[in-house]
Amino acid sequence: MELYTYYRSTSSYRVRIALALKGLDYQALPINLIAPPGGEHRQSAYLGINPQGRVPALRTDEGELLIQSPAIIEYLEERYPQVPLLSKELAARAHERGVAAVIGCDVHPLHNVSVLNRLRQLGHDETQVVEWIGHWISQGLATVEQLIGDDGYCFGPHPGLADVYLIPQLYAAERFNISLDAWPRIRRVAALAAAHPAFIKAHPANQPDTP
Repeated sequence: MELYTYYRSTSSYRVRIALALKGLDYQALPINLIAPPGGEHRQSAYLGINPQGRVPALRTDEGELLIQSPAIIEYLEERYPQVPLLSKELAARAHERGVAAVIGCDVHPLHNVSVLNRLRQLGHDETQVVEWIGHWISQGLATVEQLIGDDGYCFGPHPGLADVYLIPQLYAAERFNISLDAWPRIRRVAALAAAHPAFIKAHPANQPDTP
């Protein structure tokens, strides 16, 4: 498999974690989102691969080109079920997907670089942009804190889909100087992930395109 990725992209980070948890090999194909003049994702070479011009994108062993991290992770879960990211029980799976959706649908899109750049274009200064980021990340993490369990990872002793989404969001929180002090459950999950080989392998600091 080939993964078009960017070391600091939280959606790419999710897919890297899922691949690592499942023990799947892939070739990383970095796409530099900040390369002049406007990022490699906006160049014709990459737009020919992913018309949306975003990362991640995954080319499967069968040659299919998949976009959007939720769709990619669902594909991996169905194609390689031997290390599951979802519980066997139906309601538990819905809870796990709910946490993933809080982050993937309600938090991450609001601090995506394209949204932040649009705010700047509309005249908002950096203080206002930073306040915007802090508001939405903090609101989302406060919700997640109430949804996850009291032991182990988000939903038990083994990492799963919710953790795949949560850990990259915590990386974004750190980037934007958002304290996790108010969320002890989240801090517990973060500490477990920091010592797990799959999360270490997928971390932005350990990617081939990390500066």
